[in-house]
Amino acid sequence: MAARLRDDALFLIAGPCVLETDALNLRVGEHLARLAEHVPGGIVYKASFDKANRSNAGAARGPGLHEGLEALARVKRATGLPILTDVHLPDQCAAAAQVVDVLQIPAFLCRQTDLLMAAGATGKPVNVKKGQWMHPEGMVGALDKVRAAGSTEVATTERGTFFGYGDLVVDMRDFARLKAATKAPVIFDATHSVQQPGKGAGGASGGVREMIPPLTYAAVAAGASGLFMETHPDPADAPSDGPNMIPLDGLDDIVARAVELWAMVHV
Repeated sequence: MAARLRDDALFLIAGPCVLETDALNLRVGEHLARLAEHVPGGIVYKASFDKANRSNAGAARGPGLHEGLEALARVKRATGLPILTDVHLPDQCAAAAQVVDVLQIPAFLCRQTDLLMAAGATGKPVNVKKGQWMHPEGMVGALDKVRAAGSTEVATTERGTFFGYGDLVVDMRDFARLKAATKAPVIFDATHSVQQPGKGAGGASGGVREMIPPLTYAAVAAGASGLFMETHPDPADAPSDGPNMIPLDGLDDIVARAVELWAMVHV
């Protein structure tokens, strides 16, 4: 199944925040493969091989590039889903592109020219998350760098804007503004948008999970082309971003409602 960052049918990027055991990775992947039949634009499986921007030096980061790409390849073979992963350094891009279908630039790195151009040079689809401090039109340069380097399929993701200390807000006007400025599909990051940076235990991020459904539906109505949702069978036991992840057994209902709303908006 080819990955497409598209405007003509709602798609979903979903998976655990960071790679864990094969059993966990595949449990989520197999669930998403079944759900993909009900998502018009399909599902792209997402998991990170490294969480390079953790709050604390001792926090779990993931298996690393080599082992992580091998784990992602196993998910791809087992489920048939296209795969997305984050890249943090220019020299990770070519290696990741040998395995995954979509490269993702984290929000904190969305202005890093060498990284953007290395991702674009792979020719793979690239999703660039909008920085939490940036206005929508500020993303034009980031996507132009990726395109100039060689990628023809790009998207950008709205993941909330810093509102004071330790909170994010989503301006629903951003979907129209991002699409008009970048000429690219705009994805809504439903899970990181409810993050509360630094408000969790030990200085880790907290989250307001109960706000994921209403923000998701509002984003679809406001023009989001795709959705990004991290999910886990037991978020309380997840090594990263548990407070703002969707329990796996609650994902299907949220997605089904979003698909219905998409159809209503795009009559």
